[in-house]
Amino acid sequence: MPTKSSNKNLHQASRAKKDEFYTQLTDIEKELKQYKEQFRGKVAYCNCDDPFESNFF
Repeated sequence: MPTKSSNKNLHQASRAKKDEFYTQLTDIEKELKQYKEQFRGKVAYCNCDDPFESNFF
């Protein structure tokens, strides 16, 4: 029998229809460090909704 998720914040957000979540910059930095060779000499384009508020523009 699967266990019920204990992520209370996500369940509350789902019920309140506040489901817009953002990936934290620290999480992205940790992940990208794994791909140094694949990104070497390349350009990565990232979407942003607002260039004045987004960390990615």
